[in-house]
Amino acid sequence: MLNLRVKDEIGRLQAVILGTAISNGPIPTLEEAYDPKSMEHIKAGTYPLEKDMVKEMDAFATVLKKYDVKVFRPTIIEDCNQIFSRDIAFVIEDKIFHSNILPDRENEFEAIQHVLDLIDPEKLIRPPEEVHVEGGDVMPWYDHIFVGTYTADDYSSYITARTNKAAVEFLQEQFPHKKVKSFELRKSNTNAKQNALHLDCCFQPLGKGKAILHKNGFLVKEEYQWLVNFFGEENIFEITEEEMYQMFSNVFSISPDVVVSEKSFIRLNNWLRQQGFTVEEIPYSEIAKQEGLLRCSTLPLIRQ
Repeated sequence: MLNLRVKDEIGRLQAVILGTAISNGPIPTLEEAYDPKSMEHIKAGTYPLEKDMVKEMDAFATVLKKYDVKVFRPTIIEDCNQIFSRDIAFVIEDKIFHSNILPDRENEFEAIQHVLDLIDPEKLIRPPEEVHVEGGDVMPWYDHIFVGTYTADDYSSYITARTNKAAVEFLQEQFPHKKVKSFELRKSNTNAKQNALHLDCCFQPLGKGKAILHKNGFLVKEEYQWLVNFFGEENIFEITEEEMYQMFSNVFSISPDVVVSEKSFIRLNNWLRQQGFTVEEIPYSEIAKQEGLLRCSTLPLIRQ
């Protein structure tokens, strides 16, 4: 059995589901794309090739195994994009939540059944239908749960709006002893530089009391400022619009002092080293073309 345990974003990782790019399928049509960055690359003829994405994910798996992490992979579904395992589920404390995701991605959840079979079925929670939530918007952080959301009346018009107000209320009911803090995110169906697809596209807490932030990813200035005050301005690495577009905030912590990052993120990686982190650099720029990166590709199951 797997005894789930995730209380934060940085505890020493012991078990994780890493997505897969094998049998990723043909290049999607514009109508099939879920986000503006993918659309951009489909139009430009630069959408990533399966062989390149498989190579990038293999590099990630190698780093995880270097740190003795148990790495599970989804069952391969032919011609299906299964890279972003963070979308389909998330773990808080000892419970795993089945995300209410875009309906045509439900088979991605079924592809991790071999892992779910190792978990106490009472620990698997399926939120009510009206609760829209994806793991990229949910960050357990000790006595807090940070949640990215979009609650405006035009929610249904944004394919990029993935987590709603009902999700915030549901998580507070599930964890009454925690403070569920929500953040309104900027959304766009057409402009990737003006779209925070998930909370981890504009914010990432790190070890050593540090965090990565992008101010314009937040719709409410006071909510952004709350995070600055929470971590302390001197501990914030503020990223630019272009760096958010490149997914600088979507790195992944294996432990409080080890961070996996894209090798081209030179400004960020230098800063991380200056703060005392070990930075494991890997190539991940092809996967980034789908508006997701390292955190998006992982579903942590157990952290110390």
